[in-house]
Amino acid sequence: MIKNKKKIIISIFAIISITIAIFFALFRDNSVEALSKYGSRGNEVTQIQTKLKRWGYYNGSIDGIYGTKTVEAVKYFQRKNGLTADGIAGPNTLKAMGISSGSSSSSSANNSNNVNLLSRLIYGESRGETYTGQVAVGAVVLNRVKSSNFPNTIAGVIYQSGAFDAVSDGQINMTPDSTAKKAAQDALNGWDPSYGAIYYFNPATATNKWIWSRPMTVTIGKHRFCK
Repeated sequence: MIKNKKKIIISIFAIISITIAIFFALFRDNSVEALSKYGSRGNEVTQIQTKLKRWGYYNGSIDGIYGTKTVEAVKYFQRKNGLTADGIAGPNTLKAMGISSGSSSSSSANNSNNVNLLSRLIYGESRGETYTGQVAVGAVVLNRVKSSNFPNTIAGVIYQSGAFDAVSDGQINMTPDSTAKKAAQDALNGWDPSYGAIYYFNPATATNKWIWSRPMTVTIGKHRFCK
């Protein structure tokens, strides 16, 4: 009788152990599937490829398959945005791309405020420029946020005394159009056509000799971008 009880107890423990192992295996698999990585397929991969192709990081087909080209494009994007370049589109990478991964309402509200303010700056400073030129102006603001030589918030950079003519002359208060809003979102998502510039100016109207001494990164439309 005692031996039978021992067998029953051992069997119960074995069943419990197997159940726990299965549970953790499923949990681990689900956690992995919450990320997009090599071999992944689906709508999220399509979103990643679409954004990276629009921003110039990816030159493959938008097929929803996370292949070698997608991995390399994600790594390129991660390196440009100060993220761990592992080629896996985890929460931080997806957030940087502007792809929803269950973010909180507070972070959504904060992002909305940033888009609104940045789009007003873009509209005031560059509404006559090409779309790429408008994104580049937004990127300059974000590059300044990352730099230790400027305020560390978008609002701080934009409203820094004498930083932008649109603030000085009140154009920052104009209502931005849909193009400026889209440009702001693309800049926030990591597209940087300015190639890391922290300044820009119009060579046809600039009178400041110092700005001409800055190393140029690219010219887009009427604006020369520089570091």
